[in-house]
Amino acid sequence: MSALLRILPSFRPMREDDIDVVVAMEHAVYPFPWTRGNFHDSLQSGYSCWVCQYNQYITGYAVLMLAAGEAHLLNITVGLEWQGRGLGRAFMQHLIAVARAYHAETMYLEVRPSNTVARRLYHRLGFEYVAMRKAYYPSLHGREDAVIMLLDMKKHA
Repeated sequence: MSALLRILPSFRPMREDDIDVVVAMEHAVYPFPWTRGNFHDSLQSGYSCWVCQYNQYITGYAVLMLAAGEAHLLNITVGLEWQGRGLGRAFMQHLIAVARAYHAETMYLEVRPSNTVARRLYHRLGFEYVAMRKAYYPSLHGREDAVIMLLDMKKHA
């Protein structure tokens, strides 16, 4: 049996009442999670905040900043029990469509060099390496660099 979902997930804007589920998922996935305040502030600041749902369950979330013809993916997470089923790809395709709808010409993101699964997905979606940001992420052994990646929306229509 295929690990990919047979029913497509749905996406909707994140609401304040989603934050408890989102924070719990964030804490389950990351050793250095965003705080409740980070998500609350993102919603209050008007960032494009989304949840991914499969049936009635929130299976992931994302925060996208849109401004001046650019999109910057600040956070995307698929819950541990939902990983490996194609949700990350579907969610990224949705976020790219959102960025296009806001007339973004480019989309940036940072990813840990150690996150090879995400880096492979981003590359398959057309993201290209731009630079390395030194000591960007906290890690169990000090700091970890970030790979900066860019999707040129005009090139990947």
